[in-house]
Amino acid sequence: METFVSFLGGFEALLSWQVLGFMIAGFLIGTFFGAMPGLTSVLAIALLLPITYTIDVVPALVMCASIFMAGMYSGSITATTINIPGAPSSMMTAVEGNALMLKGHGANALGHAALGSMIGGSIGALLLMAFMPIAGELALLIRTPGKFSLVLFALVVIIIVDKGAIAKGIVATTLGIMLATVGIDVLQPIPRFEFGTELLVEGIGLMPVVIGAFAVSELLVQAQNWNLSLEGTLKRAKSLKIRRRDFIPPWSEVREVGFFTYIKSAFIGYAIGILPGAGGSMAAFVAYADAKRGSKKPEEYGNGSREGIAAAESANNSMCGGAFVPMLMFGIPGDPTTAIVLGVLVINGLQPGPRLIEQQADLIAPMFASLFVSALILIPLTLFLFGPYFIRIVSISRGLLYSAIAVVALVGSYVATYSIFQMFLALLFGVLAFFLRKHNYSVVAMLLGFILGPDLEQYLRRSLSFNDGNPIVFLTSLDSLAFLALTVVFACLILRKKPKLDAIP
Repeated sequence: METFVSFLGGFEALLSWQVLGFMIAGFLIGTFFGAMPGLTSVLAIALLLPITYTIDVVPALVMCASIFMAGMYSGSITATTINIPGAPSSMMTAVEGNALMLKGHGANALGHAALGSMIGGSIGALLLMAFMPIAGELALLIRTPGKFSLVLFALVVIIIVDKGAIAKGIVATTLGIMLATVGIDVLQPIPRFEFGTELLVEGIGLMPVVIGAFAVSELLVQAQNWNLSLEGTLKRAKSLKIRRRDFIPPWSEVREVGFFTYIKSAFIGYAIGILPGAGGSMAAFVAYADAKRGSKKPEEYGNGSREGIAAAESANNSMCGGAFVPMLMFGIPGDPTTAIVLGVLVINGLQPGPRLIEQQADLIAPMFASLFVSALILIPLTLFLFGPYFIRIVSISRGLLYSAIAVVALVGSYVATYSIFQMFLALLFGVLAFFLRKHNYSVVAMLLGFILGPDLEQYLRRSLSFNDGNPIVFLTSLDSLAFLALTVVFACLILRKKPKLDAIP
């Protein structure tokens, strides 16, 4: 209870002009990156990661949380207006939102997306604050063998989430684990795999991997896929004339959607967010499919269902709260964005785990508060201030934008450590990630393998050393056995046949 009260105290930190300024800046940055096709909140936080070296940890975490929430919503802007999701999590919103746009109700669709995002994001943040102390108590009961099985569970879920490319998921995750073994041994002060150069004795840093995998590779992908017809489509969005009052969803439509739809979808999104590697796309799809099954008007789905928009947006924004749970408790990111936020914690010397929640709640609480407040201000900012302008930001020149991002990415990777070698590593990993993506290998799986690899090795070796090398300890330890059983259950659930996206509707 005391920990929950301390979380609520995080709202006081937002009264500081400095912290509030970072939250607002993060919100605007997240909105911009989320609304631009090809750019995401992941890229935004990756580019801003070097800045965390120069500011306090509280403003850094507050800014990351507001980028996360705003970027999750703003992906619905281009999804609705030009049928190009600004983020993968907005795919189901594009199905319904663009159908309403073609009928002349685009602003109404964006209003429903903002309302769903606000309700879902707020519920997700409150659930995070309410259940994090309980999660912390449970985490203290997990011993070393159980921690190994938990990390193994996370890696298995990450691999099988895309059940159409399990072999490629294994390759990408293994590659990430291999990269993590470069440098000093996790248990002994002995260098390994340094390939005869002192530059690799300290290992490969998280910074070049993140910036390379998400910033540099994204620029290469966009440069390869960009076309003039899409440029023209985006520029035509600038000419759209939408009044501010058109963004306000009528009360009759909100009642027709039903508050139960918002709340149920928010709980679905939060639960899916806790699963490592699941992300907003899965949350939106599951909530959308569930809403359609129980809808009184299923025939509207695919033709502009406001209920479908509400379900998808409530779920993907609630997912933001759930994704922080495994990252803060076990250092296991729930999605790519929290993987980079984990980097912010590590850079500032904070080690995820139950002790972090108990002893340094004052540093984490403002991030939770920022997540909640960012969700609440979606409605006023969308409906009354920036709504019409959100639609027009997609008309910015790609050449100018991507050139600026390239400079920020490479300079940021240098400024973070003042190492030319790190900058070249970022470029190298960018090219590597580009070829991985080109051949449909998961860059997210590689990154999470890189992050979780050291923990997997450390807990495995410690468990075996404590039990004379006997692996039976993973079956005799109750917490380990529970996670192994959970791994099997989730594998069966995820791999079983499920409806395809093009089947809904």
